[in-house]
Amino acid sequence: VWRVFKPQPSSEGKLPMVASAHGGTAVFQLDPGSYLVHASYGRAGATKRITVGKDARHESLVLDAGGLKLDAVTSGGAPIQSKKLRFSIYEDHPAANGDRALIAPDVAPNTVVRLNAGTYHVVSTYGAVNAVIRSDIRVEAGKLTEATVEHRAAEMTMKLVREPGGEAIADTSWSLLNESGDPIKEAVGAFASMVLAEGQYTIIAKNRDRIYQKDFTVVAGQNQEIEVVANESSAIDPEEGAD
Repeated sequence: VWRVFKPQPSSEGKLPMVASAHGGTAVFQLDPGSYLVHASYGRAGATKRITVGKDARHESLVLDAGGLKLDAVTSGGAPIQSKKLRFSIYEDHPAANGDRALIAPDVAPNTVVRLNAGTYHVVSTYGAVNAVIRSDIRVEAGKLTEATVEHRAAEMTMKLVREPGGEAIADTSWSLLNESGDPIKEAVGAFASMVLAEGQYTIIAKNRDRIYQKDFTVVAGQNQEIEVVANESSAIDPEEGAD
């Protein structure tokens, strides 16, 4: 995408755009004078100042740009459903406040993102809880960089049953705690399905006025169904710990 600006800002402080075009080659009819020409290719870009006289002239802009295509797998190399996977691309160096500038949010897997050559900080999110992988990836000019990250996580489905192997009990409220006892996810329904990073967890199920819990372990790459049996051994006194 080509954009041609006058170099003198307007009263609003913006550069007036006098022409634009799409395509690898563009022809502009411009009055004699000085201009700024900007060429963008995806999120890569370059700017050049030119001076136009009475005679036709030819200008070339060199984009120091490449492509980045991202994907992810689980431990063991199993593919991940595209709808459960997203990437965000940030600048490599954080600002003074520690935050990194976001360049491309919500990038679907196997999408080619055009970027200026350089190193970028890529965040891969699998599911919507805590399966997050961060990587620094270098993009080289004139090349397509393909990168695949590995998520050490698994898909878990919880259900409250009256006996092992029984039907899931409807109208159940779920609360997931991490190893430190901090709540990290809540859900409502007969089933609670989520992607979790490997580690130790506790799931708490509430049905009517009864509360049950179960500790479980997530092993990377091993999807599981967790049954919480509604019996006295898993029950919690709802008044326990109350002031």
